[in-house]
Order: sequence, then C-alpha cells, then structure tokens
Amino acid sequence: MVVNITDKLMEDLERQELEAPNGNAPAYVYQQLLAIYLYQNDLCNAKYLWKRIPPTIKASTPELANIWAVGQSMWTRDFPAIYKALNSVTWSETVSEIMRQVQEVVRSRAVDLISQAYSSISLDTVSAMTGLPPEVCVPSCLEKGWKFDADTKMVHPVRQVVQHLGQTSSEDQLSKLTDFVSFLEN
Repeated sequence: MVVNITDKLMEDLERQELEAPNGNAPAYVYQQLLAIYLYQNDLCNAKYLWKRIPPTIKASTPELANIWAVGQSMWTRDFPAIYKALNSVTWSETVSEIMRQVQEVVRSRAVDLISQAYSSISLDTVSAMTGLPPEVCVPSCLEKGWKFDADTKMVHPVRQVVQHLGQTSSEDQLSKLTDFVSFLEN
C-alpha cells in the first residue's frame, strides 16, 4: 500500500478526528495522523495529538505508543533512538508506508545536518546519525562527493545547499512571529 502524504490526506484525517462520534475517532485515524505529523517534523502537533488521544484507544492500540516512541526520540534529536524505535517494530499496513517515509526523511535531515555542521566527523557518528551500518555509510558518503579517510575512519562532508521539505515548523513560525513583534515594539 503506497501512501501519498499530502496536505489533503492530513486534512481528511484531522476532519475525521473532529467529526468523530463521541469525540473518539477510529484508532487508524490517530495512527496515521501521528505518523504524518512526524513525517512533516511537526513535533508540536504530534505531541498535542498524543495528549488528546483517549486513553482507551492508547491502551487498545499498542502501535500508537510505538509511533509516539519515534516522536519522543525525534523531539530529543536522539538519532540512534529514532532508528531503533523505527526498526524494532513490524508496522501494520495502516502506517507501514508512512513510517518508511518518516525514516527516509529523518535520514535525509541527518545528512543535511552533517553536511552543514561538520567539516569532519567520525564514521561511527555518521552511522549513528543516519541509521546505516558503517559498510553502507562509506559508499553512500562517497556517492555524495564526501571524502573518507580509511586510516582515521573520518568522513569529510561537503557542504550543500539545504532544500527544506514541507512546511515551516510551528516553532519556527513562533520564533519568526516573536522576532517580528519584538522589531515592531523597538
């Protein structure tokens, strides 16, 4: 099942949650919506969704806790824990494609971070941040035009222009609004 993660899908899921009888949407709505928020790196909305999911649905759907474990690791930027949480579960058909895409986008963000923040970094750190074993990391790094020193096991990334995917996060929007209001007051 291939899921095309679009704003329309997210809006449909949000609408289903709002229009649910007795305020309890089916578990798959919460699962997919939580996973999509993670895909979009919208951790604030993911956290608020987790808090409003009824305890009965959380208890009857252990996969929700597994999805949230990924979100908690993303919140703390603990890359090894993110990949551990993503790979320690066999995801249901409801969210498997979304979670696969979450893993891809997290890895892409990690690669962008490495290329922007480091002039040299150990292979073990690159491996931990990308969730790839070292024997896969080396060819991937070389493919990106990065240099690898086999003697020191150091990777030398090449800075690239970062292209942001998706929307601006809520935290970024709040920061920009705060700066603007501060500018107007001064």
